[in-house]
Amino acid sequence: MGIDTNKGILLSGPVGCGKTSLMKLLPHLAPHKTNYEMVPTRNIVFNFNAIGFEVIEKYSETKNYCFDDVGIEPIGKHFGADCNVMGEILLSRYDIFCHPERSRRIITHITTNLNAQELEERYGNRVRSRMRQLFNLVAFESNSKDKRK
Repeated sequence: MGIDTNKGILLSGPVGCGKTSLMKLLPHLAPHKTNYEMVPTRNIVFNFNAIGFEVIEKYSETKNYCFDDVGIEPIGKHFGADCNVMGEILLSRYDIFCHPERSRRIITHITTNLNAQELEERYGNRVRSRMRQLFNLVAFESNSKDKRK
């Protein structure tokens, strides 16, 4: 199916199609292959607003994460300084992912309702370009039904 197991998953699709549920189930379906902490991006930005740049450092570490609902989080503000928190975290994780001296790469997964163009508008073409190397794209059809209704 063309999936590179050395990369993470970018799971995209409309609201309510099951992206978050699927990523929560995945560690139970393949516990020997998957280990990551699932974190809503809104929580990361709220923590940044309260604590500051230490939050970016925390999520830029070598632990595996699944960032849930990428693109819906607000812009971070800490002592008047605006920051695209998730954009900075993704760039930092890309740098670690590509580091040639690492014997084990970090894996980052994300869920999002945004398409490629919307991700570029939100995070810039630099982040979008790096996402191609970080992730396998798995997309639900745009007409997938909202399972919460």
